[in-house]
Amino acid sequence: MKENTHKNCLVCNSTALKHIKGYEKHSLLKCGNCGFVFMEKIPTLQELDEFYTAYSYQDDSYLSPLTIQSYNVLLDEFEPFRKTNKILDVGCGLGWFLLEAKKRGWEVYGTEFSKTAVKLCKENGIEMKEGVLNPAEFDLESFDVITSFEVIEHVNNPNEEIAAIKKLLRQGGLFYCTTPNFDSVLRFYLKTDYNIITYPEHLSYYTKSTLNQLAANHSLKPFQFLSTGISLTRLKTSTGKSNEKMISIESADEILRNSIANKWYLRFAKEAINKLLTWTNTGMTLKGYYVKK
Repeated sequence: MKENTHKNCLVCNSTALKHIKGYEKHSLLKCGNCGFVFMEKIPTLQELDEFYTAYSYQDDSYLSPLTIQSYNVLLDEFEPFRKTNKILDVGCGLGWFLLEAKKRGWEVYGTEFSKTAVKLCKENGIEMKEGVLNPAEFDLESFDVITSFEVIEHVNNPNEEIAAIKKLLRQGGLFYCTTPNFDSVLRFYLKTDYNIITYPEHLSYYTKSTLNQLAANHSLKPFQFLSTGISLTRLKTSTGKSNEKMISIESADEILRNSIANKWYLRFAKEAINKLLTWTNTGMTLKGYYVKK
């Protein structure tokens, strides 16, 4: 192996690593012990700086009313865990989820790498920390709920990330994590064209099994697990049929979401499809709920 490559599994530390046949252009490794899939190459700090400098959070970015509804459904699910009244969102972006939590009386905290995002969140009354999650910057075991929306796929030190989260979560608290599913219908269909697989943005690729294994490494017990969604926008952009933004009012996904929201029979069909996707673990997004015991 080259100098700047992984030699051990990022989840179980095994050295039984093999390249995935057919994915050579991405140089994906799969662990023969736990099945975890990840990029072989370790990005340099310069590569990461150059890539994430291109990320520009704008205060006029699109927030769908349907996303706000989804946030509140999720916050309803978090209510039974509310004791200290503190919630932390790791990699919170512009803080939209935390703003909904704040409206409901939660004491809200966030972390972000983007200086622009940190500034905007602070202006909206969110207690922010810039950079990697550092337990020393918070009171240990003080959070009822810690969330991580589409973040963990960006890191190549997941055990360090979850260890930090465990330190901050109170006993009996909830960790909620979402991440792209490597076993999704779209990945099986698109194979190497699936544009979720991209370096250095996405470095780790989870399945239900490997996400649960990562949580188990840190004594986080599964409470609920979902595998939902199929993205028309992702399908179109992966095949080169569109260059639309993943999140915008004109995207195929947003148009479909609004159509479903306005028709009861489409809502029923969506629910049925998501149940099937969860049962087969082939939805686009993994949603893991874990309790600290």
